[in-house]
Amino acid sequence: MTARSVRVPGHFGELVQGRLGPSGPVALITLPCPALAVTADLLPGPFALHQPTGRIMPLAEVRRMLATVGAMPSGRVILRAGMPVGGGAGASTAARVALGRLAGLTAPADLAALCLASEGASDPLMFPAPERLLWASRLGVVIDRLPPLPRLEILGGFYGPPRRTDPGDDRFADISDLIGSWRRAAGNAARLAEIASLSAARCLALRGPAGDPTADLAARHGALGWSVAHTGSARALIFTPGTVPDAAVTDLHRAGFSPITRFRIGEC
Repeated sequence: MTARSVRVPGHFGELVQGRLGPSGPVALITLPCPALAVTADLLPGPFALHQPTGRIMPLAEVRRMLATVGAMPSGRVILRAGMPVGGGAGASTAARVALGRLAGLTAPADLAALCLASEGASDPLMFPAPERLLWASRLGVVIDRLPPLPRLEILGGFYGPPRRTDPGDDRFADISDLIGSWRRAAGNAARLAEIASLSAARCLALRGPAGDPTADLAARHGALGWSVAHTGSARALIFTPGTVPDAAVTDLHRAGFSPITRFRIGEC
């Protein structure tokens, strides 16, 4: 057996998430996060699973998932998450994508089906540009293709306790009006951040927690907008690149955000 390593970047909550109409599917536009990732290393030896950063997946689930693709477990797998599990940063999906790739799967649709069968919901992290998809997370399918994001700088952290995704949870706000606005705002960083803020505010009004400080922090430090993990504890302030004030980092720490994460995204 040849040793192999796979790295799957996570995300940092969602720019937009909710239902497409009162009885429509749950859909999302992810906020990609190249700074946080899950890595899976495959080493020679009898089958074993090591998770030095904390349990992402139970061993029995790893066995079941690999069996569905006809990959008999072999070798020592070391699975590491660079983000808190249950933080809304994609640890569970990224881990499954990494394991699927170690098992030989390459097609995004096949990896999406694997994730959906394993956990009942997934983020679109198996695709090369997940932020350009309107993604049905409980169906594992692409609803629409979206324009590229403008260049943005993200400053955020994790606020509150972890909260794992429940695939049966469909208590989300209607965002059907926001999707058309998102497409029309292509390339307009300020407008896209405003739409993300609207989605985040709807999420907190419906799902809580009460007293979340993210909106106030965004306003205080001149951010274009803010976003949240609609299930999870990731919170983000959205800036034009190079405009993040140093005081914002201190304020996030004081507000209880931890760990603090900062990264840039976007193409245009």
